[in-house]
Amino acid sequence: MPIDKLLASAAFEPDTISLLASAFDTAWDTVKRSGSPLATEDRAAATREALARYIIEAGKKGERDVRRLVDDALAHLTGAK
Repeated sequence: MPIDKLLASAAFEPDTISLLASAFDTAWDTVKRSGSPLATEDRAAATREALARYIIEAGKKGERDVRRLVDDALAHLTGAK
């Protein structure tokens, strides 16, 4: 999972790491369930990395609301934000 590798180099408290990982898992599950081409085998790794990077950056800026992290990451992924 790319978020683990990316979080390893970030300075977050353990609770925040759990929160960010949960947001990532929820966002990725949403993409998979949607049937989006972004979840296909050939694009999944890049999609997961994009979600992870967005969520970590939002976490670095102080965002701690899981729903907002998920919604904003998905919007970013689809170009809606």
